[in-house]
Order: sequence, then C-alpha cells, then structure tokens
Amino acid sequence: MNANPNPAAVTDHELAELRALIERRSGIMFEGVREQSFAARVRAQVAEKGWAHGSALLRAIRASNAEFEYLLERVLTQETSFFRYPDVFDALQKVALPELQKAKAGQDSPSLRIWSAGCATGEEPYSIAFAVAESMAAEKGWQIEILATDVSRTALQQAERGTYSKDRLRGMTAAQIDAWFSRQNEEYAVKPEFKSLVSFAPLNLAEAVYPGRFDCIFCMNVLIYFSPELRRTLIQQFYRYLEPGGFLFLGHAETATGTGVNLRALVHGETRLYRKPGFPTAPEGGANAGRSQS
Repeated sequence: MNANPNPAAVTDHELAELRALIERRSGIMFEGVREQSFAARVRAQVAEKGWAHGSALLRAIRASNAEFEYLLERVLTQETSFFRYPDVFDALQKVALPELQKAKAGQDSPSLRIWSAGCATGEEPYSIAFAVAESMAAEKGWQIEILATDVSRTALQQAERGTYSKDRLRGMTAAQIDAWFSRQNEEYAVKPEFKSLVSFAPLNLAEAVYPGRFDCIFCMNVLIYFSPELRRTLIQQFYRYLEPGGFLFLGHAETATGTGVNLRALVHGETRLYRKPGFPTAPEGGANAGRSQS
C-alpha cells in the first residue's frame, strides 16, 4: 500500500481523541514533551497505512485490538539497552541481593522472585538474570524466578526470542558477551541457563491484576507515563506485592515519596531504591553500602 503523501493529515482534535482512548485502555498518558513525539508517530502510522485522515486510524483501533496494539507499540517505542543504568544493577548486587540472602539464610528451599514491570524487548529482565547469576554463582539450592511483563505483545515476542544484534550489546565487554550469549549467525542469543530464569507475560499495569509476591520489583521509567493518581495506586500495589524486606527499583525521575506506603528510601551511588520493612535493614557504613534517606 502506498504511503499517504500528506502525513500531517491528523487534526489536533483527532490526536486528543487518540490520547484519550489510549489512556482509557492502558492508563498511559502523553503530555508535555511527549505530545510532540506522539503526534509525529501517529502521523507516520496514518501515512504508512495510506489513510487520508486520522479518523481512519480511530475507526481502525476501535474495531481491532491488533491495530490498537500496533499503535501502542509505535508510540511507546523507546531506547533500551542491557544494564542501561549501571548504578541500579550495582545496587541490586551490593545492597538488595546480599540482604535477601542474609534474610533467607537457613531456609530449606530459599527462593528469589523478581518482577520486571514494563520489560519492553527484554534487555532489563535478562540484565537482572545476568546480575543475579553472577552474584549468586556460589549459592546452592536457590529457586530463582524472574517475571517480565509488558503491555506490548510485539515487544514480548522479541523478548521471548532472546536474540539481539551486536549493536544492542553495546557497553558490554567481550568477556560478558561470551559468558552470557551464544553467536547465531549475525545475532547473539541469550544462553539457555540465563533464559530459563525469565518468564514473559502480557500485563497492563492499569488493570487490576495480582501477579504474585516478589522480593524485588523493577518498574523503571514506566510510571512517568501515568497520571499522578495511577502512579500512587501502582506504588501501593507494588508495596502489597513485595515480600517483607523486599526492594522496589524505580526510574531516576520517579519516586515512592508521598504515596502513603511505608517504604524506606536507600541511596546507593546515583540510585535510590526502596525497601519494605520486615527483615533486617540494609547495612550502614558508607555511600556504597546503601545509606538511608528520609
């Protein structure tokens, strides 16, 4: 199908209707600086389909879940990478995991459950798997489960394949690539022993669901897309889903402060993480040991 030669044939009213429809279905909002990117990507989809007006896109997504998901995939696409925020994974390895291991010492069958909420194409949950495997290599008998969820089924399909081009592995050393991936023609596949730690499932955070209880929850740069009311609700849900002593990781621009939950803020390097009371508190003594922040 030929592209529409006038990709700007989407009115402000149609853009507003599309934003409202997406918010109703997914809770995701496009405001402020994200509005311009949203408009450009909507117009690109209208052009790609060869439609004359934005009204055709509105009709299509109201009639087809597949068309809605395709639009959502396009407007939500953002850059991601393995170990995108090194301080976060350093905090996981040096603060959260040692505390959880200490708290569960002596259990007959210790388990570690981690949720990557908004996992996109899989780089985050696989990074978590690599970090956990590296930190707990000497531990025996642990059952490790990483649940990775996203609203985009297209992104989840790519994540489940677990194969990435060389440029997607930027920032990794040759030794890390060799340890965690196997070469498949021009792509790199996550090795089975790490891939088996991660399970993927579609999940819309704006809907009332119960994915279980977790020792760590990662929700990085996802809450910024939601309204203040939904952010507060999600933080409260995360609090309920966390095991006592569990840890919550949010994006640098996101906070659990003022959400009505009893989470202790810890600072590790440039990262702030939150802990639910229950097990012994994180160790004191030094910036890199996880200092408390009120």
